[in-house]
Amino acid sequence: MASSARYYADPAAAATFATDLLVKAGLSHEDAKSMADCLVLADVRGVDTHGLARLPQYLERVSTGRVNAKPQFKITEKTPVVAHMDGDNGFGFVVATRAMEEAIKRAEIYGIGLVTVNHSNHFGMGATYVLQALEKDMISLVFTNSAKQMPPFGGKETLLGISPFAAGAPSGKEVPYILDMAPSVVAKGKIRRAARRGESIPLGWALDAEGNPTTDPNVALNGSMAPIGGPKGSGIAILMDIMSGVLSGAAFGGEVGDQYKDVKPQNVGHCFIALKQDIFLTADEFKARMDTLVQRVHNVTPAPGFNEVLFPGEPEHRLGVQRRREGIPYADAEKQMFIEAAKQYGVSDIPLSDKPLSLA
Repeated sequence: MASSARYYADPAAAATFATDLLVKAGLSHEDAKSMADCLVLADVRGVDTHGLARLPQYLERVSTGRVNAKPQFKITEKTPVVAHMDGDNGFGFVVATRAMEEAIKRAEIYGIGLVTVNHSNHFGMGATYVLQALEKDMISLVFTNSAKQMPPFGGKETLLGISPFAAGAPSGKEVPYILDMAPSVVAKGKIRRAARRGESIPLGWALDAEGNPTTDPNVALNGSMAPIGGPKGSGIAILMDIMSGVLSGAAFGGEVGDQYKDVKPQNVGHCFIALKQDIFLTADEFKARMDTLVQRVHNVTPAPGFNEVLFPGEPEHRLGVQRRREGIPYADAEKQMFIEAAKQYGVSDIPLSDKPLSLA
């Protein structure tokens, strides 16, 4: 039976813990901190499936040489606004952060910047790089692909990844627009988390090896993910493969390595697009119009069963405010995982409280 106990960590302490572990695993302090910040940001926003819980798996991949701890990025200029980056099999977090920086740098000069990436790895929460662009007041689109986990519509065998598509746009006084969605009903990380915690999963999330719906996360892990909206989810997954795999020269069409099973490099592909908001309007005009859009969404009468209408990214924003105040909650399974990792790599344990930090 799953334990309901939760242990709370200050986000800054969690980032320090992750940084220390990654440095011990061979990353430079700068890259370790960059990756740790990405993982903690996911936990803060409630995307727990892409946070610190994945650390042991990342540590194992870099310690066995499946990921390059100290990649040497190669950037090839295609046009003044377009570049390609070879990630040299580095951690996707580090690779993607640098690639979005390059896209933003071009957008600041020319209004738009596009950077494709190959020879990368799983980059975690797609919204991470949207938020990076939002810090520079940029509109952004983020594409990535992943190992096959879902059949194309009408098929039985897995071929498509379930990578997130992410997009963002800044606002003024209101919350920014942040979309981060997978083409599957849920991210596979939620299946892994349920299996780790001994919990069942809702019917409709995943299928067994024969294509039948299942509520057993362990059965689902050996089966496939269910697409959103049938052909719609399948179509989005193919678009992700085109923009991040076909276009970039990375693996695609079922060839991306499985980070949980394969010893070969994943060769994940990404594509980052940054757009300066004041190309067509002034920055103030754009943000004012965005604020109006947010307010109009908020002013829609809630449907039965809803108390309010929220803007995309707003639930995660609210949770982030709460978790920065109360701490990030981890389950007993994660707590034990952190203790074992700290012991294995010889770093200090992550400080955890058995109640929210604001009440401690």
